Amino acid sequence: MRATHLLASALLLGVTLQTTAHAQSYPDKPLRLVVPFPPGGAADIVARHFTTRLTEALGQQIVVDNRGGAGGIIGADNIARSPADGYHLLFASSSVLSINPHLGAKAPYDTLKSFTPIVQIGHAPNVLTVHPSVPVKTVKELVALARAKPGALAYASNGVGTLSHLTGELFSQRAGVKMLHVPYKGAAPATVDTVAGNVSVLFAAYPSVSAQIRSGRLKALAVTGSKRMAISPELPTIAEAALPGFESTQWWGLYGPSGLPAAIVSVLNTAANKVLSSDEIRKALAFEGAVPSGGTPAALAAYHKTDYDQWAKVIGSANIKGD
Repeated sequence: MRATHLLASALLLGVTLQTTAHAQSYPDKPLRLVVPFPPGGAADIVARHFTTRLTEALGQQIVVDNRGGAGGIIGADNIARSPADGYHLLFASSSVLSINPHLGAKAPYDTLKSFTPIVQIGHAPNVLTVHPSVPVKTVKELVALARAKPGALAYASNGVGTLSHLTGELFSQRAGVKMLHVPYKGAAPATVDTVAGNVSVLFAAYPSVSAQIRSGRLKALAVTGSKRMAISPELPTIAEAALPGFESTQWWGLYGPSGLPAAIVSVLNTAANKVLSSDEIRKALAFEGAVPSGGTPAALAAYHKTDYDQWAKVIGSANIKGD
């Protein structure tokens, strides 16, 4: 019996020493970062800004591998099935890990268990805007108007199950109002129809409506994040303006496959936090209406779980099904 324990201890020690040695030399070859979306979108742009600087911090090239399709499932599954050696990483978004699992898409992995959280890269709130003809100046006034005229106000979205749609539904549920959802095929047509006055309300990414806000063609009331935006600090959050605790953001995180050794996670987290604290990345993300996050792997895991649970409740209560 004692011999068995000694053998087990020796094997454990050997694995530990091997892992430590690997972590000390890590990384010693190029890394692959899967972005589960086609090139050119917001996630891809943020990923490339981040990886350019992470390459410098790690001293190894990071190759961006765009694997779009099935709402991000194809790319995410590729990493879920990859070796947990630190050379195969996932640039995940909230749509892939927090929203899509509740919209009926069947993924071959468990979004909460099949990946190792490393660091939250950044987040971007939406902006609550209304057409200038809507007789409100504050979020409280919009809530009062919607309550007085159930179903009379229509809000546009980028499509069924998108963050702009779900943010509108979260707003309606939290405020106790009924608004008509009008889905479009993307941000551009949703913005055009709101500017034209065909719909009254739009929750949109700041870059897609900033020009219309500056020109007065849309009226901004608040932002959907937990903090005000540095780029437009005069706008309150919905939480401080009317609905305490309200938060809806697009966010991105760096993940590895399940079982990624803690020593490697530490190397990646340290390098990523160094990158995310730089002025260069802050300025780069600002163009996308985003801000760097950073923090610990545990903080990312907790944020992911909270976001996942929130959208499960919203989607389930409204019986929303993906297209």
